[in-house]
Amino acid sequence: MDQTARPGVVATSPEHVADALGQEQRGGSSRAGYFRWVICTLLLLGTTKNYMDRQVLGVLKSTLQHDLGWNEIDYSNLVFAFQAAYAAGMVLVGRLVDRLGTRLGYSLAMAFWSVASMGHALGSSFTSFVIARSALGFGEAGVFPASIKTVAEWFPKKERALATGIFNAGTNAGAIVTPLVVPWITLHWGWRWAFVITGALGFVWLVFWIVLYRKPEEHSRVSKAELAYIRSDPPEPIRKIKWISLFPHRQTWAFVMGKFMIDPIWWFYLFWVPDFLQRRHGLALIKIGLPIMVIYLISDVGSVGGGWLSSWLIQRGKSLNAARKIAMLVCALCVVPIVFAYRTDNMWEAVLLIGLAAAGHQGFSANLFTLTSDIFPAQAVG
Repeated sequence: MDQTARPGVVATSPEHVADALGQEQRGGSSRAGYFRWVICTLLLLGTTKNYMDRQVLGVLKSTLQHDLGWNEIDYSNLVFAFQAAYAAGMVLVGRLVDRLGTRLGYSLAMAFWSVASMGHALGSSFTSFVIARSALGFGEAGVFPASIKTVAEWFPKKERALATGIFNAGTNAGAIVTPLVVPWITLHWGWRWAFVITGALGFVWLVFWIVLYRKPEEHSRVSKAELAYIRSDPPEPIRKIKWISLFPHRQTWAFVMGKFMIDPIWWFYLFWVPDFLQRRHGLALIKIGLPIMVIYLISDVGSVGGGWLSSWLIQRGKSLNAARKIAMLVCALCVVPIVFAYRTDNMWEAVLLIGLAAAGHQGFSANLFTLTSDIFPAQAVG
């Protein structure tokens, strides 16, 4: 990415840079304070909840097909309805988060998609599931714009990829917890309660978010040293940015194409891996939790490791541009062995191959998401 072409950003004075560097040398991140990592933990839990809600359908696929008479085409159409609504939500909800701010924007998104998740329990017809699934997709689209915007507000550039990698690990944590919890709930209380309970967790998270979240400069728990560390990057001009003004910039299209190339594969993993393990390797619903947990534990390593790698390269003197791209290349190479996953008859070999590919995707995504906060001003990140 061309850092000099960043939309809406102007160079700061040498005196400001010197003051910021001096502050870092005198205090450093280890002495500045740690409350920003509390905020990162909230983002991690929010992303975990997000992926629990979207993963429930995949875990219950065979059960719902049996009880409601769906076929493979019906299930595919439900996946399509979610993804189409999610795509629309990414554009519209991201803009809403920019306008309302992260605290209110994320709160509304969490409440909306949690209600939509619980609404699946009311469905008996295919049409009702399409409606609930579309509402879920639209609301869930707010999680990444809000989370990335929060990271841009709370972390200096040198820590953003690591922070993004940590909250992005929630995608895997949610995918781990869901196949462990949902089958148990389903066997004891029925599949409708699986949607109700996972959806209701969003309101528990919402209480903590409303109580704990403020902007760094407005937060009583943030010390002056930590605030100076968070604001150690050159300042940006505050001005209104039109949505359409982002289109002429090649940085926008680089991000769009990166997501276009990798996200369909990730969705394929998310919605079809449980079915693959059940059909290809004969796993029953109650036994599917362990292999999926292993896949997403490996993914967590990739998410945090990919973010850490680019931060480590920056600390070793690499530019933002080089550090992000080197880390993304390493992660992309980790995906290549996935071609052997379907050819092996050993379940654990397939699990490890899928896990490695998922880890590569997550590390790649952590850096790709971080690029938006590197190259666009904070008010346009969502």
